[in-house]
Amino acid sequence: MNVWLTGARPRTLGAGVVPVLVGAAAADPFIPWRFVAALIVALGLQVGVNYANDFFDGIRGVDTPARLGPPRLVASGAASPRAVLVAALVAIGAAGFAGLALALATEPVLILLVGALALVATFAYSGGPRPYAGLGLGEVMVFLFFGLMATCGTAFVMEERVPAAAWWCGSVLGLLAVAVLVANNLRDIPTDAATGKRTLAVRLGVARTRTFYRACVVAAFATIVIGVFAYLVDEQIGLTQWGLLGLVGWVPAIRPMEAVGTSTGAELIGVLTGTAAVHATTGALLAIGLVLVRVA
Repeated sequence: MNVWLTGARPRTLGAGVVPVLVGAAAADPFIPWRFVAALIVALGLQVGVNYANDFFDGIRGVDTPARLGPPRLVASGAASPRAVLVAALVAIGAAGFAGLALALATEPVLILLVGALALVATFAYSGGPRPYAGLGLGEVMVFLFFGLMATCGTAFVMEERVPAAAWWCGSVLGLLAVAVLVANNLRDIPTDAATGKRTLAVRLGVARTRTFYRACVVAAFATIVIGVFAYLVDEQIGLTQWGLLGLVGWVPAIRPMEAVGTSTGAELIGVLTGTAAVHATTGALLAIGLVLVRVA
């Protein structure tokens, strides 16, 4: 069990859970069973993509003993490629059933279309003839699926529309999720480059990847401020002033922002986990702000 839990990469699962929490907080009304189903979709897809990435990178030799960070199931021999692929399919299947229930309860065509895109993105990240992670497009897809689609999609299945706050918060969480991926790929530049996996970090190089990481974090918090200004102009298009609570997430962001400038190798693991904590903290604070605006 510990082997499979490690393979699911539990420290990264906040990237899927937090947008669902924020999307539910942005919606009115709150429907418990739809919230649970949305969580299953998010966790199922994320665990599925983690296992699928483990499978494809393992059989292609991208993951090697020289790789830093937690060991991968296939590359380390902890599980067979077939078992890891089956685990990925089971996780994605659970997400599919939950997504189908949400589709039938809301807008079947729209939800099924988005779900189909998510399934394709799950396998195409590191699978298929030309995985998009190796084309430098991983960050774009993370922003879309772990930011906008997860947050706005959850809000939509709650009230069958997407409030403006969900778009703003989805953008914030998307940028921070991208920062998590950038920190991960910065650490993996040597091994990815050696195996021909040309992530965006490999293409940019170490120095520019460090700059890009910082830009993503700064842009995330700037988005909160811009959203609140938009709210002051027109409440229908902006993020409530309670969203400023999210700026407190800058406090835990200080350390990884400083460390990313000089850290190398295993030192970047701290940047990765620190950024994941920033994502979770900021998301939780945004959710609290969205709830307070209705009860204050």
